[in-house]
Amino acid sequence: MEATFDDFLKIDIRVGRVTRVEDFPEARKPAWKLWVDFGPEIGEKRSSAQITNYARNELKGRLVVGVVNFPPRRIGPFISEVLVLGASDDEGRVILLRPDVDVPLGERVH
Repeated sequence: MEATFDDFLKIDIRVGRVTRVEDFPEARKPAWKLWVDFGPEIGEKRSSAQITNYARNELKGRLVVGVVNFPPRRIGPFISEVLVLGASDDEGRVILLRPDVDVPLGERVH
């Protein structure tokens, strides 16, 4: 199925910075609870992320790319508000997408 450019524009993908990382023992699959700051326009949003190949200290302060306009999704007792984007490597680990250099928080991906 092909998407149009207008379809792409409906997805709001922004750059954010992980400000907090917590264990998520209630998740069915191993995951972290993330809080991501997307700047003053969007603010801080929460995400449940199955990215256990990253240690807590590797995530906190890291720039990430996420979809900020999907509806919130309940994952156990936690509400996930943003989809943090990544790609799987040859071993099936999720590798987070991020800019090569610092960009303003909340900057839209285009």
